Amino acid sequence: MNGFDTHRWTGIEGAALIAGAAGVVFQQPALLLVAGVGVAYTAYAWFADAPAPALDITRELSNQTPDTGEDVRVTVTVRNVGATPLTDLRLIDGVPPALEVTDGSARIGTALRPGKAATFSYSVEAVRGEHAWDPLHAVVRSPSAETERSEDISPDETTVLRCTPSLEATADLPLRGLTTQYTGRVATNVAGAGLEFYSTREYRRGDPLNRIDWNRRARTGEMATLEFREERAATVVLLIDARSEAYVATDEGEQNAVERSVDAATRAFSSLLDSGDRVGVAALSPHECWLAPTTGSDHRARARELFAANPALAPTPSDDSYFPVVALRRLRRRLPSDAQVLFFSPLADDFATVAARRLDAHGHLVTVVSPDPTTDDTPGHRLAAIERQNRLAGLRQSGIRAIDWGEEPLATELARAERRWSQ
Repeated sequence: MNGFDTHRWTGIEGAALIAGAAGVVFQQPALLLVAGVGVAYTAYAWFADAPAPALDITRELSNQTPDTGEDVRVTVTVRNVGATPLTDLRLIDGVPPALEVTDGSARIGTALRPGKAATFSYSVEAVRGEHAWDPLHAVVRSPSAETERSEDISPDETTVLRCTPSLEATADLPLRGLTTQYTGRVATNVAGAGLEFYSTREYRRGDPLNRIDWNRRARTGEMATLEFREERAATVVLLIDARSEAYVATDEGEQNAVERSVDAATRAFSSLLDSGDRVGVAALSPHECWLAPTTGSDHRARARELFAANPALAPTPSDDSYFPVVALRRLRRRLPSDAQVLFFSPLADDFATVAARRLDAHGHLVTVVSPDPTTDDTPGHRLAAIERQNRLAGLRQSGIRAIDWGEEPLATELARAERRWSQ
């Protein structure tokens, strides 16, 4: 508990002494009366100390597991369980930093007699992740407001809001040529079972009848076998740039680039998994984040938990120290040799492009999905936008696919990019 003087009555003692001395010298009873009032106020301020708060806190959420974007009502009840009246009590609830208060206020000023309670409520908008409330901050002042005490008080049970994103699929993602030996949806240059015609070859004994080119047989009398382009599954790692440099947004209160990247990655994960691809998750962050690529319903559940609660993907940046070059080297050692990378990054600094180039140079075909956090409202912001466009252009010149994701839905940008790449 912290206690200190507010110095609200500073100077009254001196004013009272001066008034008293002037009243004696000039024989003015009014000045002596003013001096007496000043002495009374000084005594009142000195002898009325701020009491120590004895409070019982109850905090309730209307929904502890809401969907993303849902409003959650928070109701806080504070009861004075001590024997001293609290004539000037100010309360500030410990709202998690990632949650925004959308209605009401998370603070109140009140007075509480012993045994009495005060209740206040407010609403927050749920965002992805696990959010624990900090202790409620209580400030108590003496009746004269000359002294003040503050204390952080927690309920008996920690209040936690858990918002787990649903893994909804987005449009089919344009994957590149690295594939596994498993059947999937990525067209290869390998002849085999598939849907797209690839070539013809001489008939071999035992070839299936449905693969024989009967038209050629009717025209020339020769037997030939049709070959189709084989489609195989891909191994994909969704890499999210969650460094502090990536927590940038177009405006205060808007989704930052890391949040947009995580939202896109959750949709990409579901789309890839539904298509039969092996998919994993990683992050460039001070906190550990690695989910090895594989398939299955258990893998989907683990990914859902990771997107919701892993500290590497928190809605707010971490203050922990981070060495990105070391982390990138460790990531390269973890990546399967046949893995390609979908890199979600706002490209807010040069290291993001360095990471994409190094991964691509080591044989992991990289596609960059870059949420645009830039604006053009000031010269500095316009310069940042130009630098980001230069980074995008540099990646494309290096042969790395890059999607500039603005305000339109990601599915629209993907479709536009796929048309451009197929030309």
